[in-house]
Amino acid sequence: MAAAEAADTQLMLGVGLIEKDTNGEVLWVWCYPSTTATLRNLLLRKCCLTDENKLLHPFVFGQYRRTWFYITTVEVPDSSVLIKVTHFSIVLTAKDFNPEKYAAFTRILCRMYLKHGSPVKMMESYIAVLTKGICQSEENGSFLSKDFDARKAYLAGSIKDIVSQFGMETVILHTALMLKKRIVVYHPKIEAVQEFTRTLPALVWHRQDWTILHSYVHLSAEELEALRMCPGYIAGFVDLEVSNRSDLYDVFVNLADREITVAPLAKEAMTMGKLHKEIGQLIVQSAEDPEKSDSQVIQRWWPIRSGQEEWAGLALRAETLPFLPCGSSLPIHPSINAQDISLKTREIFTHLEPFSEVSSDGEKLVLNFEALKQRRFPPATENFLYHLAAAEQMLKI
Repeated sequence: MAAAEAADTQLMLGVGLIEKDTNGEVLWVWCYPSTTATLRNLLLRKCCLTDENKLLHPFVFGQYRRTWFYITTVEVPDSSVLIKVTHFSIVLTAKDFNPEKYAAFTRILCRMYLKHGSPVKMMESYIAVLTKGICQSEENGSFLSKDFDARKAYLAGSIKDIVSQFGMETVILHTALMLKKRIVVYHPKIEAVQEFTRTLPALVWHRQDWTILHSYVHLSAEELEALRMCPGYIAGFVDLEVSNRSDLYDVFVNLADREITVAPLAKEAMTMGKLHKEIGQLIVQSAEDPEKSDSQVIQRWWPIRSGQEEWAGLALRAETLPFLPCGSSLPIHPSINAQDISLKTREIFTHLEPFSEVSSDGEKLVLNFEALKQRRFPPATENFLYHLAAAEQMLKI
């Protein structure tokens, strides 16, 4: 337990303060420890204090080159000691994805700065959380890092809301994520973008990989360069100009108009067939079930048994399932809550498993494409399994 708490306290990277004064000037006024000019400029851009439309966004978060940033912005009341400041933002950078945790901590830091008007108290609290995982204050509230489990952050979004907006088209998003494609999401409101994008990785729950999430991206050269270094991603934008940047996406989601578009170059890999229809129907049926929570829609828990193997480097520890002939389905029984995305994902991988063999160097499993073709799957299913193997780096070089 102590080791886990120590690891948790080492996730934060830094804290910073941005102010907007009575003259309308926005300045980066303090940080601990020091940061790079590139990251500082990026955080100034993310902070809503530099926006020309003057809309106040109380909390935003995102990622840049594996560094997560969390920014809380407040308006300074007349009663505050900050007489020359109209607004300020507290910035936290960290190694982990956990918006609720860092929103809670930045709110406490904001209250401290409003009262004392000095970064000293903020730095003391930051160091306390960094070293002990806790800061306590009767006036400003207490914060305990271990209260914010990472899995709760993963499940905070709503798959049900996504399905209510896109219905059967949700399977396009699921397929794109399975194949590690590039998804761009647009909406003029950053809050809508962030709520939607943070939920998407849950569609491939078996990976539990939120590093693919870039929930707040600007069309700046350095941000796009960093994005292009990622093989697959979910990127959120508030600038409609991104719709004209087909070089950035395989799937474009116009959240404002509830439209999903597959880019021409991605259509071959994203060809839909019977398997995708089954997945889409399962997602919709499960999401529309009023008796199921979002977590039940996403995942199915099973007992860990001896003899488990890590197959094909998928970061997927799962029970061994029997191979299912083409067109068959896993038996579904209401009492075991089998209609969920996670179970269907496992079924997909059982289709792929029999066509895997050890590579010549003995280091990993690779796809035997000839064996796959001989199985005579429907063309769309064969195409999908091939591209899934490519996404999992199972093709022979």
